Amino acid sequence: MTAGFVEFEFDLPDALLASLIKICDGMSAASLTPQNVITIPEAQGVYQLLHNGKIVYIGKTDADAGLRRRLERHAWTIQHRLNLAPADVTFKAVRIFVFTAIDLEAQLIRHYSNVAPLLWNNSGFGSNDPGRNRDDTDLRPTGFDAKYPIDLDHDVHFSVETGTSASAVLTGLRAALPYTLRVEAEERNKRRSHAELVSTIVKTLPAAPRTTRSVLLAVLASLPPGWQATALAGRVILYRETKSYRFGSIIGRSPQANI
Repeated sequence: MTAGFVEFEFDLPDALLASLIKICDGMSAASLTPQNVITIPEAQGVYQLLHNGKIVYIGKTDADAGLRRRLERHAWTIQHRLNLAPADVTFKAVRIFVFTAIDLEAQLIRHYSNVAPLLWNNSGFGSNDPGRNRDDTDLRPTGFDAKYPIDLDHDVHFSVETGTSASAVLTGLRAALPYTLRVEAEERNKRRSHAELVSTIVKTLPAAPRTTRSVLLAVLASLPPGWQATALAGRVILYRETKSYRFGSIIGRSPQANI
């Protein structure tokens, strides 16, 4: 060793991870509600979701899709689920002002996975609609949607009047649901509602409180032959078809389709 000289290499990744773990473990969790989430800045950072006090999900955000927007999305996703009470889900969020090249999300997942499984990571939780081509694929028994299926009989609140087109009713219902409602569109223009949905008037609607099931059955009762509503993993589809899905259940069909 040279007199008056020493080499020192600072392990930035380990130091940052250790500091972040200490912060997360030392802070209190808050209920994952819109009232709490609205106070979180739209900023980059990392967050944890906890179910009954146990960490089940770890995520990371950037400034473009920040903490508030991501937590709002998760708070919406956990609504209308069987076997899952939203009041049992809490969160911890940490704003990080400077992101390094370190993959903090992967590091945190690795650390906490050594303590207990993160049951919602890689489970399909928070995923976007996989699209029509995935409607008949396997449903993983350990996935989020398998453990917490959508509740078709939960109250839904949206303004709709008798004498409205099926397309308008479905548009209102879709906006009120915390899960995907996918409806068949015109073949040539996927953004335009199917002609039969536009031309069909829903003559009778259930009185409030309405549910997803009751609204869909009312729409189906007004549609011409051949329409079917199906509950799949984490989503509902309404198509001009009479088809059984391996991992889905038929909600109902337009009356003539049963003949």
